[in-house]
Amino acid sequence: MPYIPHTEEEVGQMLDTIGVDSIEDLFDEIPASLRHKSLDGVPTQATEMEVTRLMHERAALDGQPLCFMGAGAYDHHIPAAVWQITTRGEFYTAYTPYQAEASQGTLQLLYEYQTMMANLNALDVSNASLYDGASAMAEAILMAVRANRKSKSKRILMPANVHPAYRKTAEAIVTNQGITFELIDYDHTSGCIDPASLPTEPGDFAALIIPQPNFFGTLEDVNVLTDWAHKHKALVVGVVNPIALAVLVPPGEWGESGADIACGEGQPLGIPMSSGGPFYGFMCCKQAYVRQMPGRIIGRTVDLDGKPGYTLTLQAREQHIRRSKATSNICTNQGLMITASTIHMALLGAEGLERVALSCHDNTRKLIEKLTSIDGVEVVFSGAYFHEVLIRLSAPVPEVMRALYAQNILPGYAIQDDYPELENCLLVCATEMRTDSDIETYASHLQRVMGK
Repeated sequence: MPYIPHTEEEVGQMLDTIGVDSIEDLFDEIPASLRHKSLDGVPTQATEMEVTRLMHERAALDGQPLCFMGAGAYDHHIPAAVWQITTRGEFYTAYTPYQAEASQGTLQLLYEYQTMMANLNALDVSNASLYDGASAMAEAILMAVRANRKSKSKRILMPANVHPAYRKTAEAIVTNQGITFELIDYDHTSGCIDPASLPTEPGDFAALIIPQPNFFGTLEDVNVLTDWAHKHKALVVGVVNPIALAVLVPPGEWGESGADIACGEGQPLGIPMSSGGPFYGFMCCKQAYVRQMPGRIIGRTVDLDGKPGYTLTLQAREQHIRRSKATSNICTNQGLMITASTIHMALLGAEGLERVALSCHDNTRKLIEKLTSIDGVEVVFSGAYFHEVLIRLSAPVPEVMRALYAQNILPGYAIQDDYPELENCLLVCATEMRTDSDIETYASHLQRVMGK
């Protein structure tokens, strides 16, 4: 983004206009005890050449390893056009579109995003984003407790195979509001929730969380689980991967009447893996629950001349309503990420997304065939999978990972800290980015390491 500095003369003119002597005077309300005199280690100025070199050096520290790691952040191809368009000034500098008459372009893009996400999830309504997938699940839980008028409890049935970071985030956000989680164990053969193990009389509970795929990469029997929850007057919250939805049954079509709320991480849709971020969360729901949905919602209408127009609607957020009555207090809009995802989905279309999903599954199948042909490597769970699989090694995983890091390979995600019962297990992933040569490179290095 271009940077145009103000000259001293221009700064002086602006200060004269507003009637202050210096820029420091604009901050005189901040107590001196809270202000730093200087920023140690930060130069007062640098040339464009120096700044450019510094940024390239910082970026190079990440390296370009061969990535077989997933666990919530995925290495997908992003067409060059996505960020070329996203970083145009019209999109790049646009902020919250409170003034509809001045923000029709931004509002239309957000409306198109909502339409795409609602279609992808087969649900009626989408909001215009949340912080990330983890906080989106927390928001979905709060929403389900508000929306389920048939439930008097604040009990949430939480499968143990939901992403551990999502569970920790949700606990941090909702437990102070009296909401309790009851953990449902996974079947240690399939890695999925066994519907037969669910209680016939679970008592009053507000919602069941269903991950699809789950954290282990395996696919849940979403139809049976959804119908079981609805039979017991609970809502269903689907936590889903948007790329997987191109080939799997979407949440709105689970069971007889579909999931009530769907949420997840939007990073796979055109957002780069860039030093651990950025991310954004998506959320969709049935029309019946739209007034409980947090975040921004864009509506399409017509003006007095009959021309189409777009505007923010149902603004029960903390900026527009008493805090205690707001549907959410953390629903900041990740607008730039949404812009990239909208352009990404528009470029790929339904057929393109399906091709990406199928390629991910095909590459993962090839990866597992190669890895399990190595002595001491086996698949842990028997359940069907999308593009992640949990494998068990006969050697200590930390030592194996260090050896593969030295070969510039990210071999997967070690889950032992979150699941002590799954010692020396590695969650591996292959997206459409991985070639046959990449898979062969990983397998050959792993075979050599395991042989030692």
